[in-house]
Amino acid sequence: MRLLTTLFRLITLLNTLATLSGLRGLSWSERLALPLTILIWRQPAAGWRSHLLLIIPALVGQLILATARRRDLDPRRRLYPGRYPDRVITRLDLPARHGPVPALHIVPRGGATTAILVTHGSGCDKTFYAWRLVDALIERGMAVVLIDLDGHGESPRPQAYPQMVESVADPLRWLQQRYERIGAIGMSLGGAVLARAVADGTPVDALALWEVPPRLRLNSREYRQVQIREALAITQLRLLHLFTDGAIDHVIRAWQTSGIRATIGTWDLFDALNLPDSLHILGRHHTPLLLVYAGRDAVVPPAAAAEVAALTAGWAEYHYLPFASHISLPIDLACINLTADWLQQRLNRLTNAANSPDYRLTRG
Repeated sequence: MRLLTTLFRLITLLNTLATLSGLRGLSWSERLALPLTILIWRQPAAGWRSHLLLIIPALVGQLILATARRRDLDPRRRLYPGRYPDRVITRLDLPARHGPVPALHIVPRGGATTAILVTHGSGCDKTFYAWRLVDALIERGMAVVLIDLDGHGESPRPQAYPQMVESVADPLRWLQQRYERIGAIGMSLGGAVLARAVADGTPVDALALWEVPPRLRLNSREYRQVQIREALAITQLRLLHLFTDGAIDHVIRAWQTSGIRATIGTWDLFDALNLPDSLHILGRHHTPLLLVYAGRDAVVPPAAAAEVAALTAGWAEYHYLPFASHISLPIDLACINLTADWLQQRLNRLTNAANSPDYRLTRG
């Protein structure tokens, strides 16, 4: 009996800690958290050794109860098409020369004059852990368009070059017809495609690239090592914030994607996209550029990140987040807020300049 009491003591303590931390997805009761903890901890229980032995079973029990209780706490629902108190989400097929590009168009309820195009990484899709980034941009009054790259998600086309670049350039042009200022965020492969599109002449007012490798070469043994290192790197307390949004099963299931359909391999695609050449052109055109790289990135090693920093020294803004990994950087709050703030400041500055009397006189 005392062992059961001890087990329940630990479970109620874990529930209270989750509640006080705001981690709703790891809590099975918020209203009863403190009263139950106080009540059960007044009951006789086993000694401290039993508490230590039962901590793992208690943790498992807590997760089972929280998962069962929070069945409706799915953060992916925040990206479903519909009308919400702060935004309107519309599912679109954007026109492009090689066929429609599946997209989500997310607009603040008050409207927006600025929009941000977001391109995801290899093997992902337009909604892959995107809810926090969308929240940050919407809170700052910017519209967002999430697209599926060719070969990913709902896209009907395989990953191919140069068609993939044109399937990013055309949505940017679609946005330019509807908004005063356009920004873009590209992650890894999506960043390389986006940089190539802008370097080839598609204009944007501000560009943010996350963890984009200048090239990619991994044999099978190295690829397995990368997977292990990334799996270890993502087990960080700093990522617990995901459970303020969803229950553990929903957060895990958000990882599932449709994979890649391709006529060109990802390694060869990075070679064709040629990030160093894109950066050289962007620098020559003085394109406002933000670069963010991760210190624990197993895909983009420190030497590759340093190469990108050297290529953009003196004209781009470069940030290195030491505790993030390739997988965790796009869901790292430091990266998200840094990027959203930078885009807001950069695009607002351009808008204010365009509205100034001197600018209008010059334009006239």
